[in-house]
Amino acid sequence: MSSIPLPPAAVPVPVRDQARRAAPWMAGWLSLMLVVAVAGRQATREMDVFQIMEMRSLMGLVLLYPLVRMAGGFSALRTRQLPRHVGRNAVHYAAQYGWFLALTLIPLGQVVAIEFTMPIWTVLLAALFLGERLHRWKLAAVVLGAIGVAMIARPAGGAGIGAGQAIALVAALGFAVSVILVKSMARTEQAVTIMFWMLAVQSVLGLLPALAVWRWPTAAGWGWVTLVAIAGTYAHYCMASAMRHADATVVVPMDFLRVPLSALAGWLVYAERIDLWMALGTALILVGNLLNLWRAPAPTGTVRS
Repeated sequence: MSSIPLPPAAVPVPVRDQARRAAPWMAGWLSLMLVVAVAGRQATREMDVFQIMEMRSLMGLVLLYPLVRMAGGFSALRTRQLPRHVGRNAVHYAAQYGWFLALTLIPLGQVVAIEFTMPIWTVLLAALFLGERLHRWKLAAVVLGAIGVAMIARPAGGAGIGAGQAIALVAALGFAVSVILVKSMARTEQAVTIMFWMLAVQSVLGLLPALAVWRWPTAAGWGWVTLVAIAGTYAHYCMASAMRHADATVVVPMDFLRVPLSALAGWLVYAERIDLWMALGTALILVGNLLNLWRAPAPTGTVRS
């Protein structure tokens, strides 16, 4: 395997600077993931989840080409971490399947809210395996965010957790493992490299399951899957880019904003109810993000400048 250029020496970057650099990429991630959620739910009305995921990966390989050109051509796709790419994307594929499946079982806002148990796992895994520091403001952001998520995702009428909630919870753990592996690889791999191997590996993993359930989509189905592919491809490019500019424990609390935004989308598109608990949970999430971004002490992690 040919070698790839080594990255510049890592230098300490203050948390606030990390946040400023990562924020535009996270804004892109948040917007595009809302599109994925709505388009994905619409697509599941006529296609199996395996088929949607396979079509999304194959289309994504084509959509990635402009970014490959911008990164210097096909030489940017070389990697010395192929086993890690395969492992990461096997986990991510399973988590993504669970996420799409949960969309068919429980409300949109609840799927995303339960997904946000992920930051709790991410913070712990980042501290254990990446050596990231857990200062008090990061912990405060996670605690407040987790409480906010619990308020938003509480079972209706005190009912126990059902299959949809359990599937979403397992998917959240899978996403946390995936985020940690992305952060680890982002120290030496370009965002486009991470994206290419994600799409390539998942295309191979999903080919046989997709063929087993294949149904030719209608014109509307093609439209929804195309939206999933476009938004999903560039959303993950945004996340990988954000991870190159900031610690995982800086980036992930920003993603908490997807909870209230998804609830709002559910209300606008599907008339899903927003109540006082939703408003209070959203407020806690926002407070947690502000604490993490503006009251964090300076430096710390080594990220690429």
